[in-house]
Amino acid sequence: MEFLEKIFEGVLWRGRFVIILPVIFSMFGAIALFFVASADTWEIVVTTFNVFVHHMHPENFHADLVGTIIGAIDLYLIAIVMLIFSFGIYELFISKIDEAEDSESSKILQISSLDELKSKLGNVIVMVLIVSFFKQILHMEFSSAIEMLYVAISILALSVSLYFLHKGHS
Repeated sequence: MEFLEKIFEGVLWRGRFVIILPVIFSMFGAIALFFVASADTWEIVVTTFNVFVHHMHPENFHADLVGTIIGAIDLYLIAIVMLIFSFGIYELFISKIDEAEDSESSKILQISSLDELKSKLGNVIVMVLIVSFFKQILHMEFSSAIEMLYVAISILALSVSLYFLHKGHS
């Protein structure tokens, strides 16, 4: 019986290496999002350059410019979530990353517990939601004062939540 227990526990322990799949694919997803966000940013930079060179000013240029940049920031933040997730689950289930431990750079990608991973992911996800909200607000058209009041209350609620989120980490 002890022999079977030892074999089963060995298989179970080595089974944790299946976590390498989400690590790899989260990294690929993050890289893809970085490329897409960078391509979007490059496209708006080229468009802006053409606007200045040709002295043409397309309709809704400012809204499109800001919307595209905010969209890119949103994609970058989501890519960061995927990177933090990838590094975090690797460190929690597989092994500590030796290069990260020896590095003098930021320790943001070093994760020591599941709660720490959830906290870091939660903070970035809240920022993604705020950026997405801001992007939606840019394209809204208000037809009544009550709609403007709702937006103001939403902004106040976001500000208060950011305050408490930051205060909780201090």
